[in-house]
Amino acid sequence: MRIIFTILLLAVFITGAIFLQIFLSKKENKWPGLVLPAITLFFSILAVLGLTFYMPATLTEQSFKIILNAVQIPKVATLLAAIYIVILYNIPTAILLGIYYTCRDKLKRNREIEKMSVQDL
Repeated sequence: MRIIFTILLLAVFITGAIFLQIFLSKKENKWPGLVLPAITLFFSILAVLGLTFYMPATLTEQSFKIILNAVQIPKVATLLAAIYIVILYNIPTAILLGIYYTCRDKLKRNREIEKMSVQDL
């Protein structure tokens, strides 16, 4: 029962965020629509910094030296983990930016149609 409530709450949160992004993207000023993508981008940067600050590098290097007898593997593994986290955490950013540009494109098209109708008069 608790899992169903959690999933339902998550679905409501995601739906609310999408509707909020659509609402902010349709504003005349372009900056409010960029707030939510900026927040998700900030969280992705925090996640990568958290990986680099809290990953025990000496433990990782020792374990990789014992297993693979290589020095460069932990640095590559850390880099691949950082790239993975950046890609994973920026999926919401890409979705929100897609919503933003779609709404702005529709708004721009409507303004151009309005200008043409005013010029026709």
